[in-house]
Amino acid sequence: MGMETLLYAVAATVLGLLVGSFLNVVIHRTPRGENIAWPGSHCPHCGEKLRWYHNVPLLSWMTLGGKCAFCHERISLRYPLIEGINALLWLIIFLKIGPHASFFFVAATFSALLALSAIDFEYYAVPDSVNFFALGTAILAAATNAWESGSWQILWNSLLNTALAAGGLWLLGWLVGKATKKEAMGGADVIVAGTMAALLGLPGFFVALFVAAILAIGPSLMAKDTMVPFVPFLALGTLIVYLFDEPIFQALESYIYG
Repeated sequence: MGMETLLYAVAATVLGLLVGSFLNVVIHRTPRGENIAWPGSHCPHCGEKLRWYHNVPLLSWMTLGGKCAFCHERISLRYPLIEGINALLWLIIFLKIGPHASFFFVAATFSALLALSAIDFEYYAVPDSVNFFALGTAILAAATNAWESGSWQILWNSLLNTALAAGGLWLLGWLVGKATKKEAMGGADVIVAGTMAALLGLPGFFVALFVAAILAIGPSLMAKDTMVPFVPFLALGTLIVYLFDEPIFQALESYIYG
């Protein structure tokens, strides 16, 4: 890795940390129907407005010992975890893509999927605003790739894959719902499916669905009667297939064709 690439990688990591800090605001406020821009950052326990040095990603949580500087109530471990995970996400996505404009849209998509996963895990809810943002940035990633390569077929394929995956999943849910007289597929799952297909294409979408289902088996069996959020597994399956697409498809081809 050259010095220039190393500097870009460090910048991507730092930017990921900053975005991760903002994700915590989204995760905390969006399910409550609160404005994510106003008021400024404040303690969720005592409501005291935080100073700028209370908001330094990771460092502030560690220096404060995981407690509010004013009321000394515990600050959830989720805050540094989201910041750290998002920084790592932006770094590995940069290492995968390199210094291309599409990096920002792909990284933003996975950040949105991380926020959706955290919200679904904590509240069993998938906010439309964050969900549509992820879909929009995934399509913008394809548009940027098309612009950089000079082939607008890339964008057309992404839009077509999005429509087929989302539409197919909606149709499947509708048919199963009619047969069982129960809602089988939520609208949020359909939008996530569109995001996955926009990033991965249709072969990758189906592989990611399979990976997500495999990952969810253990937690589902252990949970028994408790609800298990599926969006975190969809997001993780998407990330795995996105990062390791070539070896995964090579292994599948070897298995199928010998």
